[in-house]
Amino acid sequence: MKKLANIFLAGIIIISLSGCSWNDPESVANDGVFRIAMVPDMGGVNDQSFNQSALEGLYELRDETGAQISYVESKQFSDFALNLDKLADGPSDLIIGVGNVLSDAIEEVSARNLDKNFAIVDYSFGEDIANNVTGIVFRAQEGAFLVGYIAGMTTKTNKVGFVGGIKNVIIDQFQYGFEAGVLYASKERKVPIKVINQYAESFADAAKGKAIASRMYSDGCDIVFHAAGGVGYGVIEAAKESGKFVIGVDRDQSYLAPDNVLTSSVKNVGTAVKLVAKELMNGNKIGGKNYEFGLSEHCVGIPENHKNMPEFVYNKALTLSKQVETGQITVPYDEESFENYKSSIDN
Repeated sequence: MKKLANIFLAGIIIISLSGCSWNDPESVANDGVFRIAMVPDMGGVNDQSFNQSALEGLYELRDETGAQISYVESKQFSDFALNLDKLADGPSDLIIGVGNVLSDAIEEVSARNLDKNFAIVDYSFGEDIANNVTGIVFRAQEGAFLVGYIAGMTTKTNKVGFVGGIKNVIIDQFQYGFEAGVLYASKERKVPIKVINQYAESFADAAKGKAIASRMYSDGCDIVFHAAGGVGYGVIEAAKESGKFVIGVDRDQSYLAPDNVLTSSVKNVGTAVKLVAKELMNGNKIGGKNYEFGLSEHCVGIPENHKNMPEFVYNKALTLSKQVETGQITVPYDEESFENYKSSIDN
């Protein structure tokens, strides 16, 4: 929160829902300043997770290059297209939608604004991608595999939990990557470890996240991993109240509960957004492409902070990270690939 507050104090330009925009378009159109605008998903820029990471990356880009940054939040899903249209009417050089829930809106608005560059985080249009749209996706399963291994090596009850937001292909990456890591630790320890999965059907309902996690802790889980945006606030609160461990997501969330956050599956959305934006700033074409980032691009992983786990567990996780990077371990990302992984590890 402190870092995000500094963004506002530093004077980031904010576009509000009331219709404020950049400066007068005619006066800024040819001033040579690169402008990036962002529409976060419903979690908002204060989610201390996915959206906040994207905004912080743009803030860093502004510091490094002098680019101007703005964003507009949405109160409901139907606002996405409206807000993207509003940004497209201004002098933005790149308009970024954060979250796959904006895919329909990006497709719709980009089709009627062919002179604008659009990017979407956590979604790929595949080979059908438009020439003015860029997909930014992650191998999130790779970071989830590492925290799953850490959970499996750390659990005392041999029962851990996973709380997802809304089930989709992105959250599948976290779930199955996590389960694969737990299974790897289970084989190493030669003990069965049970994983309990539950979805909140929301990325914003912290109270529901707390209720789900509290039940998991009461039922014997001593570690719960969340991939649920703002729902994760509640999961972390439940860990604090239960005196158990929680695994954060997207950012190093240890500052939210220093004694309870075991580790985090870091997804450096800001780093990825910054890399793609710099490509465009350097005069390279980014439209019609899908960029994929993982461990080898330093866009997923685990944080250095590991005070709540044994040193040997952290070091082994780093070793596994290298094995994933080099292809020695292929991490599953959905149910089918997880079943194949299970078969391979059992043999």
